[in-house]
Amino acid sequence: MGSQSNEYDIEELLRVATTLADIAAPETLRHFRASSLSVDNKDSSGFDPVTVADRAAEQAMRAYLAEHRPRDGLLGEEFGASAGTNDLTWIIDPIDGTRGYMSGTPTWGTLIGLRDADGPVLGLIDQPYIGERFIGANGRAWMSGPHGERAIATRQGSTLETAILFSTFPEVGSAEERKAFEAVSAYARLTRFGMDCYAYALVAMGQVDLVIEAGLNAYDIQAPLALIEAAGGVVTDWEGQPVTAGGRVIAAGNKTVYAEALAVIRSTLN
Repeated sequence: MGSQSNEYDIEELLRVATTLADIAAPETLRHFRASSLSVDNKDSSGFDPVTVADRAAEQAMRAYLAEHRPRDGLLGEEFGASAGTNDLTWIIDPIDGTRGYMSGTPTWGTLIGLRDADGPVLGLIDQPYIGERFIGANGRAWMSGPHGERAIATRQGSTLETAILFSTFPEVGSAEERKAFEAVSAYARLTRFGMDCYAYALVAMGQVDLVIEAGLNAYDIQAPLALIEAAGGVVTDWEGQPVTAGGRVIAAGNKTVYAEALAVIRSTLN
């Protein structure tokens, strides 16, 4: 974890993060389930959708940071990276789960992460349509929603045999990566697909035990990483190494289920 409270005001940074989510929400909700929503494809060899809502939400968040946090660095999915003059970098994904967004499912979310030179400082996952927001920072995690605000924590008693496992896509990644995922799935109690960032929020709140994915970008994982770690979980790559840049990701609610799943992945890949 980063050395948050020793160097800067974590409460002020949390206020900025929640303000960013508040700013993004009207832009994403304005176009959600709208019949006029147009979708562009960013990938000429496949399908990587982007909408006007993605761009508008990120532009609104960027404008706020430029005015109120001009010294901080920034990485966003739609408009790239800009260097700061201090150790803090915001990592934002205006709509994680654009495929779900364009399909009308309320499983997408706005991701807002912050890291310093040492690691994650805070992570926020916001699902404005259902009114749920998940935040983790400084070893503490909480959520707000229809039932009010409460502290959350990952599930500590589970093993791989009792685990609920999620991934966004059934194919996971390459044929080799899918084989590794399916090997873990064969041990798990339940495997489900298609929740995008919301699956990571479910890990943080103790509903789900594992999320295993491949091919992620830095802006996909920074906020979930900080949130899950603050809630008591573990997030690494498939080699057990830091995964701040993305790639192959395993997110687990506790060290036992993490170690068991990682062992299966390694034995399958090797």
